[in-house]
Amino acid sequence: MIDIRELYLKYKDIKEVKLIARVRNNRQGKVVSFLILNDGTTLNDVQVVYKTDTKGYQEAIQARVSSIVEIKGNIILTPGKQQEFEIQAEEIVLLDQAIEEYPLQKKEHSPEFLREISHLRARTKTFQAIFRIRSIAAFAIHKFFQEQNYVYVNTPIITGNDAEGAGESFIVSTRDDANYEEDFFAKKASLTVSGQLHGEAYAQAFKNIYTFGPTFRAENSNTSKHAAEFWMIEPEMAFCDLNENLKIIEDLVRYTINYIFENAKEELDFCNSNLEEGLIEKLNTVRNSKFAINTYEEVIEILKDAVKNGHSFEESNIEFGLDLGTEHERFICEVVNKCPTFVTNYPKEIKAFYMKQNSDNKTVAAADLLVPGIGELVGGSQREDDFEKIIQRCKEMGIEPEDLDWYNELRNYGYYKSAGFGLGFERLIMYVTGASNIRDVISFPRTPRNLIF
Repeated sequence: MIDIRELYLKYKDIKEVKLIARVRNNRQGKVVSFLILNDGTTLNDVQVVYKTDTKGYQEAIQARVSSIVEIKGNIILTPGKQQEFEIQAEEIVLLDQAIEEYPLQKKEHSPEFLREISHLRARTKTFQAIFRIRSIAAFAIHKFFQEQNYVYVNTPIITGNDAEGAGESFIVSTRDDANYEEDFFAKKASLTVSGQLHGEAYAQAFKNIYTFGPTFRAENSNTSKHAAEFWMIEPEMAFCDLNENLKIIEDLVRYTINYIFENAKEELDFCNSNLEEGLIEKLNTVRNSKFAINTYEEVIEILKDAVKNGHSFEESNIEFGLDLGTEHERFICEVVNKCPTFVTNYPKEIKAFYMKQNSDNKTVAAADLLVPGIGELVGGSQREDDFEKIIQRCKEMGIEPEDLDWYNELRNYGYYKSAGFGLGFERLIMYVTGASNIRDVISFPRTPRNLIF
């Protein structure tokens, strides 16, 4: 028994084959009929030629789309044709017949329709390409960190603290009321929005760690970029400052894209042709460019000058303190720098409590990586290492310091400095596949009013 991926690698050296696959199409002719098969191991289909004297012919002509068949036959080379070879069937066995109402017939289906059948959409070429790239990208990220002696840490999914202080968390409870003292954990618990705080504790033990796991936001947003459940990569490096952090971000992004080029070129080509024209050119720009760096204040001045010179932004009130929107981010990296760009030293009022305050007392040592085509891809910072300052920041942002005693007190136990970042995995996959909606890069997306599966 051979799978189709292996067959494409070895077909010139094989004469006889036996395989099991799923029917994509079954086209009958008076003399010759054709089965188009795929087994999920490659985007490539294989064509099987069968005739009236083929053993199992009567079963074969009944095989509907998505039925499972076993083929025994001979490899016939067909140079110059769309496919370099085909299988001349000697025997066809119909192992399982799909019903006539199978939803994925040989026609175009809208993304909205396919989201309603998420349990089947991975059988389409589009989603096979996306999810194979997702798998390869995940492996590349683990490989990058493991090769550099980072420790992979699994941080809690159920937690008692909100790392971002945004309050958009899902409550975990066994009760119908809000009497948390009588609840399972005897306190308020929620699904994690980030593994960062726990990751910092482990970085102080292992120097370099990373998390790669699910995170949750109860944000009632129906945009193409938001989901209630998504995956985050969150490295944390002890004895590391913001500049070193930027280098690690750049190295990770470049490494992951290079690895996808090396191991999923076929899928990238498919995405370039079917999801985003110019995708490969865009990714080549990222992996071959030296990333630019601008401070937030520089960016504000650049945007002000652009407005003066006639450029129009939806949010045109460009002043210090503005939380940059996607339009501003894309303008900086696409029009001004024409390459991936780090924006550093944001106003402290628009960033999280744990970010290190700069000596100007108005900015923090934070950085976002902006990439052409999407805007922000990565957000990171150096962490506040002064105990008194982080307590003050908690109070300023309405966070009870006592709720984070264990985290804040790390500063009193030999902390020095630490830095890290968060990379939204789905946003990365959208970027490298050209998929325009986050719902199409998650196997079973969780969004407001949507829990079908």
